Amino acid sequence: MKDWLSSTWEANWRSFQYFNLYRLVLAGVFFLTLIFPNEWTSRLNLLPTPARLALNAGYMVAVIAALLLSINWRQRFNFQLSLQVLVDVIVVSMMMFGGGGVSSGLGIVLLVSLAAASLVGRGRLVLFYAALATLAVLISQIFGILYLGFDQASIVQAGLISAGFFATAILARLLGQRAMVNEDLARRRGEALDNQIRISQRVVERMQDGVLIVGPDGMVVRHNPVARAMLGLPGEGGVHLGTQVPTLAAALAVWEDGGGQEDVLFSGFEGSDLRARFERTTSSDREVLIFLEDVGRIKERAQQLKLASLGRLTASIAHEIRNPLSAISHAGELLREERRGEMQERLLRILNDNVIRLDRIVQDVLELGRQSRAQPEMLRLDEFCTAFVEHFVAAENLAADEIGRAHV
Repeated sequence: MKDWLSSTWEANWRSFQYFNLYRLVLAGVFFLTLIFPNEWTSRLNLLPTPARLALNAGYMVAVIAALLLSINWRQRFNFQLSLQVLVDVIVVSMMMFGGGGVSSGLGIVLLVSLAAASLVGRGRLVLFYAALATLAVLISQIFGILYLGFDQASIVQAGLISAGFFATAILARLLGQRAMVNEDLARRRGEALDNQIRISQRVVERMQDGVLIVGPDGMVVRHNPVARAMLGLPGEGGVHLGTQVPTLAAALAVWEDGGGQEDVLFSGFEGSDLRARFERTTSSDREVLIFLEDVGRIKERAQQLKLASLGRLTASIAHEIRNPLSAISHAGELLREERRGEMQERLLRILNDNVIRLDRIVQDVLELGRQSRAQPEMLRLDEFCTAFVEHFVAAENLAADEIGRAHV
């Protein structure tokens, strides 16, 4: 039989402990069967002999030890499971043999033990468990037929029970594999969902717009830090929108009735102008999403875009002006080379002065669009150090004599 999950199988210790609890209950049932009157348990043929009482006591001690071992030493899962299944096969087979073989009906106990072991076991080991039970039942039944006078036809019943061992082990293993596949799929989907929730929460927290989730009763189910700052909401949950922001709650009620707009302007915390946009969700609780935008921030962003566009336009115009200025300056230089009268020289000086003035204005306009550059400046070290010490003493609230002068 192919082991579908041999590469991803993990020992299920909790189910293993439940299996041990079942074995403990089974040991208790055997003990009650032995001490009850024979009229009640006559079909099992289990008389309270010293050997059977000792076998039952040893079985109970072994089950308790195995249970404690599975709780406190979670290692070598297959070894522990195989050892306990072997103990079950030996004890139940001996009980069956003492009760008259398969006719006692105790074979069903082995079926349950094999099914439980196959659910928590791994791979081909479940077939090994079924083979152990089959050998134990067939050997004990053949021995009883040969030496104790068991019914010879009971060997057929033993064979059917043995076939039932293999069928139970295989079917239980297939069911266990299906359960393991579903459990692994649920675990991976749970991890993916948890990761998605974490990412979504981080995205919502980092948004520049406020986000509110409002339930049908007007309670704020969740909000991000930006919405809390915009509306002045407390940090803990359980906030009613109508109590905290009545204007927004009234606009939401009108929108839900179908008579309101999706975008609403209102005043937020500390008089800030806000815009709210409503959107329905497909959740089962019929929650509503409210997106909040700071109108002032939008206007400021628009103003920044306008100033940036104006700066680019100004720089472009300055470049365009510089070209004709260069041509005018060059033409003035050419005119100055020719011999002219005093009036022409005066006009050329006026022309040159205004060209220089316009060029300086264009240069200043272009400098506005550039990043500020470092401008080296000569300083007197003694004056700078004296002013720095005075400023530092005043800023740090120190005594005037706490900083002394170093002598070099």
